[in-house]
Amino acid sequence: MSASHLEVLVEEPSMETFLVALLPRLLPADRSFAVHPFQGKTDLMGKLQDRLRAYAAWLPEDWRIVVVVDRDDDDCLALKLKAQLEAMAKRARLRTRKHPGKQPWQLVNRIAVEELESWYFGDWAAVCEAYPRVSKRVVNQAGYRDSDGIAGGTWEAFERVLQRHGYFRGGLGKIEAARVLGAVIDPARNRSISFGHFRDAVLEALA
Repeated sequence: MSASHLEVLVEEPSMETFLVALLPRLLPADRSFAVHPFQGKTDLMGKLQDRLRAYAAWLPEDWRIVVVVDRDDDDCLALKLKAQLEAMAKRARLRTRKHPGKQPWQLVNRIAVEELESWYFGDWAAVCEAYPRVSKRVVNQAGYRDSDGIAGGTWEAFERVLQRHGYFRGGLGKIEAARVLGAVIDPARNRSISFGHFRDAVLEALA
């Protein structure tokens, strides 16, 4: 059954702002969504089990839940996080994309990115459209070619690049950047693998 509505749970307000701008351009006009931000990963993980149990009690068959959690730097910790998220859904008796059984899945967990800014590096043409003084050649440099593998902190790297070209001299405005870039990033063009995983799960829910 195709989803008519998405409930999206995210770690923090900048991801909420980004998705509120992006999703209307990804979803058909007759589908709806709501994005629910938490105050970081600790807050989300601490409240998620109760939230999923509440969803399980009333979730319509044509609604889907998408949980977006930032990736840990340590691959072993990331694997444990994935298992923890799946276990929470199982305890809540929600069918996940990984373990749907014989019915359509109700929830998908996306261990998405180190930070939201990885998705910005994945569509650098959109960044240049939003901030025209930025060089189009930035992502040709070795340190920026893999948008999901930028070392030393992705938001710090994004801030340095924009400040070098005259933007955000007082510090990166994460909410402002999320609002602007969510409105111009092309979901089909974005080269970030983690963004692709998120996009594909959303499109699968709508199929």
